[in-house]
Amino acid sequence: MSSSPSPNRLRHPSIRIELPTVNTGTNPDINDEAVGDYPYAYASSPPNDQENRNNDTNRRSAPVMMESNVSSTTTATTTTTTTTKLSKPLVQSGFWGASSNLMNSIVGAGIIGIPYALRESGLIAGLLLLALVGYLTDKSLRIIVGLASFHPKLRHHDVRTFEDLAAYPFGVKGYNFISINMFIMAYGAMLAYLLIVKDTVPSILGVHDRLSKTLIMVVTSMTIMLPLSMQRDMASLSITSLFSVLADIVLVGFIAAFSPVQETVRDAGGFGKVLEKDWINPTMFIGLGILSTAMACQHSAFIVSESLRNKTMAKWSRVTGFSISASAVLCAILGVSGYLGFLDETKGDVLNNFDHDSTIANVARLLLAFTMFFTYPMESFVARHVLVQLLHGGDLDGRDDPSHSGAEGEEAGGILCMNRRQTWSFAIYLMTLIPALFVDDLGPVLSITGSLGGGCIAYLGPGIVYLGVNGEAFLSYAYGLLGYSISLDKSLLTPEDLPIEGDATNTMILPNPDTMATLDGVCKPFWWYLLGFPIWTSIANIGMSNMRVKVMDAPLTGATAPGSPSTPTHFSTVSSMEEDVMLPSGRDFFISIFFICFGVISGIAGVASNVYVQLSGN
Repeated sequence: MSSSPSPNRLRHPSIRIELPTVNTGTNPDINDEAVGDYPYAYASSPPNDQENRNNDTNRRSAPVMMESNVSSTTTATTTTTTTTKLSKPLVQSGFWGASSNLMNSIVGAGIIGIPYALRESGLIAGLLLLALVGYLTDKSLRIIVGLASFHPKLRHHDVRTFEDLAAYPFGVKGYNFISINMFIMAYGAMLAYLLIVKDTVPSILGVHDRLSKTLIMVVTSMTIMLPLSMQRDMASLSITSLFSVLADIVLVGFIAAFSPVQETVRDAGGFGKVLEKDWINPTMFIGLGILSTAMACQHSAFIVSESLRNKTMAKWSRVTGFSISASAVLCAILGVSGYLGFLDETKGDVLNNFDHDSTIANVARLLLAFTMFFTYPMESFVARHVLVQLLHGGDLDGRDDPSHSGAEGEEAGGILCMNRRQTWSFAIYLMTLIPALFVDDLGPVLSITGSLGGGCIAYLGPGIVYLGVNGEAFLSYAYGLLGYSISLDKSLLTPEDLPIEGDATNTMILPNPDTMATLDGVCKPFWWYLLGFPIWTSIANIGMSNMRVKVMDAPLTGATAPGSPSTPTHFSTVSSMEEDVMLPSGRDFFISIFFICFGVISGIAGVASNVYVQLSGN
């Protein structure tokens, strides 16, 4: 086997690990107690060399690439069991359906606020922030879904939500942190959609008094948005999402074509003067909050990925890459043309800058309303998911209700004539409708939602979760940077403790808690503190401790739990790697640290900027 490293794999000469031999089939010492969905069974006592040779045909080693001293490996058949009550989708979609849903989740209310974001950030700074936010969004989507579905420690544990993923390294606190911010993002977006409907549809109909506008919003949302929000599976929205994305594309074309860019720029003294004056502004973080709202879709990522038929790492990467790139291009075109058309007069909803009786503007408003009608249900799905998870353990179908017969596809557990899904969909609609009756300004809604929920769910959350899930690997890597070789504590080793990505000659050492305590007392160089490594190693330590408990407690079928007393102490190396495995790398460690820093700074600065602007009356 070639020993040349793959491009994204970390090399460190002090990192080394060996994995325990695992046996299935004929070994009578195997403990058959059902402890979960994991494709390995562990001998209750260390097999001797003769047993190893006799059981070669029944052995399957963990799927990692390491030094080869095993002549052959075979695959053992296992049974997958699901322990979560989370209802699985009954309808799934392909690449285009999942991409349409993800794009629809991205280019919702936020896209119409992009010109306002460029006004607050400055033209050049805003475009750079848009590119950065787009890249970070794509990366974070791959990280969170990759950790849950393809990480070697979690891929066999049926992790199907962002909050469940955060619960593995950080327990209840991680679960609640993600859940709350998912709800903030979804709730803020739904409120913004209703405000846009209240602005656009009455203008199309030539109605401008407040009472009539409110009544039109209530009637249209109740007859279009609410029924779509009551659908069970997101794949059912694939067609409406496709129409919504097409409407967004036409809307961008309308604004780019009819925004008075030339006249406005000429009156401002030319494009050079505009750049000189507005390339960056002190209120940049308000713009960043709006951009984060526009691009953030981490709160719906798992719902979309679960709807993807035959999901693989490559297929999910294609969905995120296409959706994020296309959305960023649409946002940039609409943002630049809308901002240059009105400059300092740009409003939170750029269509409000156009004349109310303009036919062109009304066509654009109709397209925007069309998009809002079909995007609102996407966010309603997320809000409903969070509430059902928190209050019913993910049981959307009401299987825990006494009236449920247990038949597949049956739903119960609601009030009046509605089931649980319909009850919560209607309740969420009322929760967003009531404040929409009194609020009018879209800009602060988008900015505050993006600063709070977006900063946490899009940046801070993925970064912390990545360090937590890969806590052992990060600690080995971090102390390896100091030149220390951490001794292997085999009593804590589980077959899920896979190496940092490297070539076939490199393996990983797991941190011994006693060794870690010793190293914590060692004098560190200045750069260790300057780069915040005490913080990052603390996060990794918490994640490492919780992961060991959580992974061992998770039910694993047909094997003793990893790390239990029956885990063998005999070790061997492995000769092959499964293709769809997400392993940690040094590059991704530093990207996750950047995520954390960026999320904290953008959240604090965004909220502070909004408070300052509101108090100063600017």
